[in-house]
Amino acid sequence: MAVKIRLARRGRKKLAKYDVVVADARSPRDGKFIEKLGTYNPLTVPATIELNDEKAFEWLMNGAQPSDTVKAMLSYRGVMLRKHLQIGVVKGAITQEQANAKLEAWVKEKQAKIEAKRDRVSKSKQDSAKARKDAETKVKEARAEAIRKKAQAAAAPAVEAAAEGEAAPAENTEA
Repeated sequence: MAVKIRLARRGRKKLAKYDVVVADARSPRDGKFIEKLGTYNPLTVPATIELNDEKAFEWLMNGAQPSDTVKAMLSYRGVMLRKHLQIGVVKGAITQEQANAKLEAWVKEKQAKIEAKRDRVSKSKQDSAKARKDAETKVKEARAEAIRKKAQAAAAPAVEAAAEGEAAPAENTEA
């Protein structure tokens, strides 16, 4: 029985979420599965991957074949590197302590990259929001200025008419 680690689609139309499952290769995409390893949400930035790394590693070491997308996710999480290092330990190329040290260093570096990306995304969101607000303020001030000028223009003929009205009776009294 060939076992695959693959995605099973959940969620509604245009709001897809996926379960990472271990399933028989012959079963349908959203059909029967052996075990659920985690979830994947591609709609967030960066994509959210919640995965039981221990179980995924166990299944990989037992011969389960990941799909292309799941393989990329496992690489992103460091499970494929862990498998590679563990095979080196089994063959005697490196010790378990060396493998653990390499994996820990890689995980720290990867976490730093992820945090940097999250910070960059949130900063760009804040910058774009500030730019939108500044543009909106500029438009608001321009509208207020136009309304003020229009009011002054409308008030000016009324003031002139009032001044002429006062001047006309003054001429009549002198005559």
